[in-house]
Amino acid sequence: MSGAKSKWVSAEEATSVIKSGDKVFVGSGAAVPRELVQAMTARHGELRDVQVHHILTLGATEETAPYTAPGMEPSFTHHAWFIGPNTRAAVNEGRAYFIPVFLSEVPNAITRVAPEVALIQVSPPDKRGYCSLGVSVDVVRAAYKASKTVIAEVNPQQPQTQGYSYVHIDELDYLVEVDYPLYTYAAKEPTDEQRKVGENICTLIEDGATLQVGIGSIPDAALSCLKGHRDLGVHSEMISDGIMRLVECGAVTNERKHINPGKVIASFMLGTRDLYSWADRNPVLEMRPTEYTNDPYNVSRNDKVVAINSALSIDLKGQVCSDSLGRKFYSGIGGQVDFIRGAARSPGGKPIIAMPSTATVSDRTISRIVPVLDAGAGVVTSEGDVHYLVTEYGIASLHGHAVGERAEQLISIAHPDFREDLYAYARESGFIVKKLF
Repeated sequence: MSGAKSKWVSAEEATSVIKSGDKVFVGSGAAVPRELVQAMTARHGELRDVQVHHILTLGATEETAPYTAPGMEPSFTHHAWFIGPNTRAAVNEGRAYFIPVFLSEVPNAITRVAPEVALIQVSPPDKRGYCSLGVSVDVVRAAYKASKTVIAEVNPQQPQTQGYSYVHIDELDYLVEVDYPLYTYAAKEPTDEQRKVGENICTLIEDGATLQVGIGSIPDAALSCLKGHRDLGVHSEMISDGIMRLVECGAVTNERKHINPGKVIASFMLGTRDLYSWADRNPVLEMRPTEYTNDPYNVSRNDKVVAINSALSIDLKGQVCSDSLGRKFYSGIGGQVDFIRGAARSPGGKPIIAMPSTATVSDRTISRIVPVLDAGAGVVTSEGDVHYLVTEYGIASLHGHAVGERAEQLISIAHPDFREDLYAYARESGFIVKKLF
């Protein structure tokens, strides 16, 4: 830690190194370095053409993404490797750019960008000078290593997670002392429909399976049904409170995993303060970057991998839209395809897309299973990759089936109010030749 004290500066002093035309990476998820972001944005009057790069960050726009506010365009341009609620308007209004890339490949892509500055958040250093990236290793590790200057908020409320999360103080150019709670995420209580989707998912999960789950009410509903299972493992892009509860009740032991046995593997976490406290110095949890967690080959090395991902809609051919509402961008590719393909290669693996059969748009109910995707909708998971589609009405097994057979199965688990229209389209299109109704 020799010479470390000279690195301790204010957020304003640290971000004064950012120059017009620089590329700046901002840390992810619940670990967004908000004081550094605020200090950088406060300089908007003197900065021009600064590119801001990051994946999902939590918090309101004015707190964590003020550089996307209208009028900031001459100073900052956001390049979104994944779109969150705090950057969605900027992307759809043409004030920010969306970059569609598999999450497993984002670290390499950001390395090629070679940011001039990385703004990250870490835990306080231990006696050997090692800080931890805490709740977000994901693409942060690659980004700070590729950046010329690394500025870190040092937050005592950041848990010290184990694995590939350690950063030595000598790798950090400037340190800014902060002390504030990390952003938290609590899934809403699932609706009856979401709970039923979760129950249907659970019928596909065997003892000894290795899980990958996303975030939200449906994954939480599925996890809540697994407390009676045995020897489950976790190899996931992210984890939330539901995984913590399965570890605590003994359902998750990770003992049957072939790689990283005995360990919960994740690249980032979003959840409550209880989750972050549980993660602190927990030897059961090992954080890895997304080029490791999301590599389909690594995913496939465990048996019975169950990948549970969500969708906005699916057409009767089996094309899955997860990132957009028609022409409007919503989220991003993320890790869905990484894990769908990894689970497909896993012995006994089950790639699952799960969603309620309907959605409410402008006070009207629409079917998520549609004849064709809306114009401009992005196909995240192709018809050749999709295996299982789960709604509250059942499970469709699509892989290896003809288009007509797929359409029949999808119609059977659509909401009953929309089945006849879906069937009529399938008949008119020649997908189905036999009469269902």
